[in-house]
Amino acid sequence: MTTIFAKIGVENVNSNLATAIRAVVILVVAWGIVFFQGNVVSLLAIPQKTIIFLLLSGVSTGLSWIFYFQALQAGKASLVAPIDKSSLVLVLLFSVIFLGEPLNWKIILGSSLVTMGTLVLIL
Repeated sequence: MTTIFAKIGVENVNSNLATAIRAVVILVVAWGIVFFQGNVVSLLAIPQKTIIFLLLSGVSTGLSWIFYFQALQAGKASLVAPIDKSSLVLVLLFSVIFLGEPLNWKIILGSSLVTMGTLVLIL
């Protein structure tokens, strides 16, 4: 439903503004959960390396959302969503290269099917 809500939400507003509104909602919900669970006290104990990678992840996510909302505003949700989800193939590839995670026949087959399915939808 996220894609459907987003597509309707960007109809009459700048996609960057829509992304910012979405980010505020997520921020409030996420921090609400942290406070509710009492995990805010752990904030100062997070190692610097972890903070750096969380910040990099946040920048990546923010840029991803901006591009996703621009694509949704310009195109059909039924085409934008499969292209967005095809990033799974890159995640699998990067997890092997950077994290040393093993490849097996299921990962290779699944990645191939995702790639072929995306190509079928967009061509």
